[in-house]
Amino acid sequence: MKNLLPIFIAGFFCFFSITQAEAQLTTPAASPNAKVTYDVGLSEVHIDYNRPSAKGRVIFGDLVAYNEPWRTGANASTKITFSDDIEILGNTLEAGTYSLFTVPGQRQWEVIFHSNLSHNTPGGRDVEEDALVINVNPNHHENFFMETFTITVNNLRNNGADILLVWENTSISIPFTLDTDSKVSANIDRVLSGPSGRDYFVAANYYLQEGKDLEQALKWMNKSIDMDGERFWVLRTKGLIEMELGKHNDAIKSLNRSSELAREMGNEGYPRMNNATIEEIKASR
Repeated sequence: MKNLLPIFIAGFFCFFSITQAEAQLTTPAASPNAKVTYDVGLSEVHIDYNRPSAKGRVIFGDLVAYNEPWRTGANASTKITFSDDIEILGNTLEAGTYSLFTVPGQRQWEVIFHSNLSHNTPGGRDVEEDALVINVNPNHHENFFMETFTITVNNLRNNGADILLVWENTSISIPFTLDTDSKVSANIDRVLSGPSGRDYFVAANYYLQEGKDLEQALKWMNKSIDMDGERFWVLRTKGLIEMELGKHNDAIKSLNRSSELAREMGNEGYPRMNNATIEEIKASR
């Protein structure tokens, strides 16, 4: 019985620990997280932030002090991501993710896009890591009240939009523009000029994988090489198509050339694969 006592005690504490873990309560967050993505033109703006509520409190000038840096949300710094370069009030901000800090004021807000994402509060940040700092004027609304802090993207246009911060009866708008026209023009030129060499390669490789019209696949592969030049991974695929078509001499030639180009690039994996395929071709004759 004495030997069983340690086992009983260990089992009791294990059961107690599991019961305690299962008994932990989950309650709503005081400042829930929000992750939102907005399409602007052909670009994306992603915002990740926590949303405190007023709950009867005076916000600006009290809970959020005037003329002092604010993390612009709760719990952690707000993160904003731009998929493309944008322009804000004549200043270029490169594509990427930034912490969004602000310094609220009665007549003017300072808005800071900070590049060091490890700073959850603006107080200890290195200003040299500020990617962009701008000033905007706030709007005070007499007949409007926003209970929960909200960041949204509004006034959508093909080449821009406004980042809107709203809480209590105060809002600020940060207008930005982006070069949608260049992306659209590039897409138009690409589509109207016909398929690219990569398009021909992808189509040929798909036909090879699916066992479809391999004669057509070989034509597409040759078109890809004509347009983009010889590349070792393309030549291997060409060799595989030629092998499946029974064009063994052509296949060996393509595979050997693939190995030659791969070695020039410091790649030894493709030569090993190509040699194995060549041995397979020779064994099938």
